[in-house]
Amino acid sequence: MKSHLLLDPRFSIIQYLPVDLSITNGALGDALRDPESCQAYLDRVLEKDKKQIAFGGYLERRGLYDGFGHFNPEESGKREYHLGLDFWAPSDTSVHTPWEGRVHSWANRTAPGDYGPVLILEHSFDEKPLYSLYGHLSAGSLRGLTEGQKFRAGAEIGRLGSAKENGGYAPHLHFQLIRDLEGFRGDYPGVCALQQLEFYRQNCPDPMKYLNYNL
Repeated sequence: MKSHLLLDPRFSIIQYLPVDLSITNGALGDALRDPESCQAYLDRVLEKDKKQIAFGGYLERRGLYDGFGHFNPEESGKREYHLGLDFWAPSDTSVHTPWEGRVHSWANRTAPGDYGPVLILEHSFDEKPLYSLYGHLSAGSLRGLTEGQKFRAGAEIGRLGSAKENGGYAPHLHFQLIRDLEGFRGDYPGVCALQQLEFYRQNCPDPMKYLNYNL
């Protein structure tokens, strides 16, 4: 199935650059301590390669979440494995659905480190439901939505939020695929502990295998 670009199509696919934000990247230092330092690191990486959008992070083990208490409840272990793909781009960049879909649910999850405004769409692949989650949107992205609302492939569904409204991160899109939402609405875990990694690996497949981007 053809996939449209997730972000403003004026950013050509050749302007995308893979980025490593894992705990094994010694060059990171303390760059992830706040949105400003994270953005400065990303800007340096992009400038070096003359690119515009940084992306990556599926199943990446990150230290990014250490400062947010709700990521690490005692009963589930330390949550540090990232279950989606991140696309780092300026705030207010338009976000598009890669495939035809309909609105399943949405919410504004305002706790520090959470998704901020988040939208979930439902799609059909091989006659089975597949859900796509778009986290860290702008608050305005949620206005006027209705359950079941249909979007054509490539349609704009929102905009990237600033750090003040997106949970406290440098502007980016958290894009995650989910086979079974397990009853969640306007939410689904985007980070897991090692103990749950195999379950989530199966339930949240690698988005790149569906997007078919030539990267």
